[in-house]
Amino acid sequence: MSYTAEISRANPSCFVFLVDQSASMDDPIGGGRERKAAVVADAINRLLAELSVKCAKEEGVRDYFHIAVIGYGHTVGSAFTGPLAGRELVPLSQVADQPARVESRVKKVPDGAGGLVETTTRFPVWVDPVAHGATPMRRALSLAESLVSDWVSRHPDCFPPIVLNLTDGNSTDGDPASAAWAVQTHVSADGAALLFNLHVSATNAVPVTFPDTDSALPDAYARSLFDMSSPLPPHMRFYAMQQGVPASDATRGFVYNADITSLVQFLDIGTRATDLR
Repeated sequence: MSYTAEISRANPSCFVFLVDQSASMDDPIGGGRERKAAVVADAINRLLAELSVKCAKEEGVRDYFHIAVIGYGHTVGSAFTGPLAGRELVPLSQVADQPARVESRVKKVPDGAGGLVETTTRFPVWVDPVAHGATPMRRALSLAESLVSDWVSRHPDCFPPIVLNLTDGNSTDGDPASAAWAVQTHVSADGAALLFNLHVSATNAVPVTFPDTDSALPDAYARSLFDMSSPLPPHMRFYAMQQGVPASDATRGFVYNADITSLVQFLDIGTRATDLR
């Protein structure tokens, strides 16, 4: 299990994002003011925009990746809005070309003299914040497992699919452990599919980021998410250490009590693939 397969248009890989859209996602994140659902949606939209830029060449965006964003709350299914609504794994070039809309966002940037000035940027949106219903995590993982199974059967030599589950609460449709395990049983020539979990917190608690063990986790729920998470492959451990995160062979792709900073770091490390060609 090397996790070193080159990703190319002829041998693409895929990301499956699972987004908790239960009613509790309407609560503030990390003891702040911003809603968890809005922060998660913004983080995914920003990641999709950055991934599109990263994979852009002279002829356009190359389909190194196919992307699915699955929401789970009142329903379980594609969380894409706009032209991609209802679709599951979508080639990256189509994602890049078909946002639901492009918003104007104001952000502060350095003014070159030690201060900050406000500027307006274009912000494409594919996923809207939703907070409604329960937390059918088991169904969401089962859907991810079916997508991963089909992908690996059609791309047996691919860099393994990566599933990133972003949630703030307990599963309400049964124990998700078996469904999480099933995701990781699908194996390409390069390794088993990866499942990473991020718990988004409403409190101002200290995040537990990329732990080696469950010893610092406060309860059975946190430990179950840890158990459901794959170890980081070597290149992700290396990148984590570059970000100042201690990492060993036992480090899991898991963050508990995540705030906004931890959420961004989780997505950054969790979507690091190998070199693109």
